[in-house]
Amino acid sequence: MSVSQTDFRTAILSAETPVPTGLVDAQGRAAGRRFDVYRNNVAVSLTEALETGFPVIAKLLGDENFKAIAGVFLRQSPPSSPLMMQYGDEFPRFLANFEPLAHIGYLADIAQMELALRRSYHAADCAPLTSETLGAIAPDDLAEQKLGIAPSTQIIQSAWPIFDIWTFNMIDGAPKPRAIAQDVIITRPDFDPEPHILPTGGADFLCELRAGQTLGDAAETTIAQHPNFDLGACLGQLLEHQALTSLTK
Repeated sequence: MSVSQTDFRTAILSAETPVPTGLVDAQGRAAGRRFDVYRNNVAVSLTEALETGFPVIAKLLGDENFKAIAGVFLRQSPPSSPLMMQYGDEFPRFLANFEPLAHIGYLADIAQMELALRRSYHAADCAPLTSETLGAIAPDDLAEQKLGIAPSTQIIQSAWPIFDIWTFNMIDGAPKPRAIAQDVIITRPDFDPEPHILPTGGADFLCELRAGQTLGDAAETTIAQHPNFDLGACLGQLLEHQALTSLTK
């Protein structure tokens, strides 16, 4: 008797589901214990992949809680790709909607930041825009330019101190998180992605650029929302961390 892929996947992801009827080995013997061992190995591998991808979430929740929550997640969101580096794309959304963790409001944003770090790491390489190239544009023309954003550049906006929380849990001796909202940019100037706090309005400015707005229009829109936005300081940060790639008109 054959077993459908749906029944097999359901059983492999749930310890409570019986071994599918008709599942046998090459000699025609019932799978039985061998299937249970395989099922356990799959769950352990997926949990380890989540823990590798979301180390701060694992630390914040603790080993036992994280494994229990990972078990719920992997049954709801099985892998859609054989590449384990891609597993967990839905984890931030899962945490945001997981009622038992609703009292820890920052978890989903921390998970989004960790996912962004992974995406930045695997993003395509791109030659950065230099300050010399930017400085060579006449001021009157600069406002009409569109700035390209590096594929490795990620933006996370949050009402929580996500940079401080991430740093406190990843870097020895880091100060305790402050009670402030923080927007974060992740760039990859060399081989490893780096998170940095964006200044007031910086995330909105970058989102305007990414949407295809010219430098002048993006700055005008951002200043309307954030009167204290410092365009020069923000551009300096973006150039320093190689977040920009091109100028086009």
